[in-house]
Amino acid sequence: MSMGVNLRKVGRFRKVGNLRTVRGLRKVARLTRRSPRVDLSHPARSPLGSSVVKCVTYRKGVRQSTARDDDLVEAVTQIRKDDDGFVWLGLHEPTEAEFGDVAELFDLHPLAVEDAVHAHQRPKVERYGETLFAVFKTVCYVEHAELTATSEVVDTGEIMAFVGRDFVITVRHGRHGSLGPLREQLESTPEQLAQGPAAVLHAIADQVVDDYLAVTEAVQNDIDEVESEVFSPTGGRTADPGRIYQLKRELLELKRAAVPLGRPLQVLATQPMRVIAPEIQAYFRDVDDHLKRVADQIAAFDELLNSILQAHLAQVTVAQNEDMRKITAWAAIVAVPTMVCGVYGMNFDHMPELRWQYGYALVMGVIATVCCSLYRGFRRNGWL
Repeated sequence: MSMGVNLRKVGRFRKVGNLRTVRGLRKVARLTRRSPRVDLSHPARSPLGSSVVKCVTYRKGVRQSTARDDDLVEAVTQIRKDDDGFVWLGLHEPTEAEFGDVAELFDLHPLAVEDAVHAHQRPKVERYGETLFAVFKTVCYVEHAELTATSEVVDTGEIMAFVGRDFVITVRHGRHGSLGPLREQLESTPEQLAQGPAAVLHAIADQVVDDYLAVTEAVQNDIDEVESEVFSPTGGRTADPGRIYQLKRELLELKRAAVPLGRPLQVLATQPMRVIAPEIQAYFRDVDDHLKRVADQIAAFDELLNSILQAHLAQVTVAQNEDMRKITAWAAIVAVPTMVCGVYGMNFDHMPELRWQYGYALVMGVIATVCCSLYRGFRRNGWL
């Protein structure tokens, strides 16, 4: 069923006084009580507990009056009637009930709706009729005073975007990846917003990839810190391999978010789509170039961490060998008096020099001379 049919149906219900449908649509934007998961780091936010972050109409790139909770239908109807502008609806972790009326109003595919509500999807781009559904993995660097074997370095979230000819619906999961600053940035450049919903989709993809670059730079500082510790004079004994493994795990999480996005960006940049003008596809190619740089950095970091780990294990092996050489050297030195004393400790009556007056002094001198010679030889060869 097309969006136009949906709007006509909703309008007919309102005329005949069917309040059930109207109340259902109002519930989409009403401030419902939910768990405190909304990101309030940006002032352009709904009160805590609302899944609706923002609902704004744009005409020729200029923001119109914000839609009230009960006039989402009117806003979309007017856009469709005038065939000018688009609606941008932002949601944060909506429930199935909250998103169901939105899906009916904009005629969204059930499979895409399920992905948007439950999240935990791979980055992808899918087309359902005239609607484009895109999934982006967002990342955020978690600040920490000291990197440990259990430190969280990379936190991930998701942004889903439904893009049609005259609407953009963004669904965000996670505490980071706020689109408020992005919305304000776009509103400061009306000529970009005038290009329609595809411009919003490009801006979202560009911000997500820019966040990848920022996180890789921050992770590089942690890698440099671990590398300096491992290659310090005492690195073989004091460095914690758990920190290296933790960095590799967090880097793997970053890789799972960034690398799979390459194919969707290539689709957006190369394949013809009704909702994306050819001139905007060139900008998606630029975003894809930035993503490739992120992928190269992640691969380089992974190789570097492997080298650091191997170097640390080699240092541990060398340190253990040095300890074994010292133990062996001292055991050889101690073996000399042990052997001599063991021989003269045997209970035989007829032994050479057993009753000699200077026998004790001679034996102790020989022991001291041999032990000193062994000690000097081991020191000369670096064993002690």
